[in-house]
Amino acid sequence: MSPALPTPSLPDALYLLDYFGLAVFAISGALLAAERRQTLVTFLFFAVVTGVGGGTMRDLLIGAPVFWVHKNLTLAICLSAGLAVWLTARHRWNERALLWFDALGLAAYSAYGASKALAYGVAPIPAFVMGVLTACAGGIIRDVLAGEPSILMRPEIYVTAAALSSALFVTLTVVGLAALPAAAIAFVAAFLLRGMAIAKGLKLPGYAGR
Repeated sequence: MSPALPTPSLPDALYLLDYFGLAVFAISGALLAAERRQTLVTFLFFAVVTGVGGGTMRDLLIGAPVFWVHKNLTLAICLSAGLAVWLTARHRWNERALLWFDALGLAAYSAYGASKALAYGVAPIPAFVMGVLTACAGGIIRDVLAGEPSILMRPEIYVTAAALSSALFVTLTVVGLAALPAAAIAFVAAFLLRGMAIAKGLKLPGYAGR
């Protein structure tokens, strides 16, 4: 049996970015259950699936231990987020809260996903793809399970914002910028782009045909 490869280490602040993205994505999953007036079990299920979906796919593809399997904190964050939404009065949540929490998770997870892929020796272009996958897959799974139109099938700027964050992080680190400022720049840029799409209704042009 070949010896296990050492697990690459990341700066502590990037792990905080991971936990932040996890929490806000879990909240966004629970908020979708709230919109549908579902049971507590459904709240918790959507919180977990939305929180860990993208990171699970990333880890399986880059050969990393699946991040939530060997520690309690990850699922505890997701379950706590779902329970917090369940216990909060509905009038406290703005109708657009789901979009804004999703935007925060998108910006955080795309940068973190790219950073983890690079730490595991993934080449820059595939690492960029891993960042986008980390940010988008959980929300896509959430929407499909809820019977919502997938974000991939809507013209609003969503995947583009994740791609911006991931591309900025990879590019800035490749040219020599430290991981923390690269992650901060990538996070802010993606959140601003997605925020403008939410606030101003920015959309990508659709295929016009002939």
